[in-house]
Amino acid sequence: MYKFEVYKDKAGEFRFRFRASNGELMFASEGYAAKASALKAIDSIKKNAPGATVEDKTAVT
Repeated sequence: MYKFEVYKDKAGEFRFRFRASNGELMFASEGYAAKASALKAIDSIKKNAPGATVEDKTAVT
């Protein structure tokens, strides 16, 4: 099961990470001063990610 983990870093900021069903780390967030802001970012990803596009920056023109 995929999951978001919310935690506090050494600087006291709230961050989250996203883990795959096998426990592998997929990505991590920036730091947020408020926990509510981190949770809001998670909600935004959950709502908007299905329509996200992939931009290939490796292609040489």
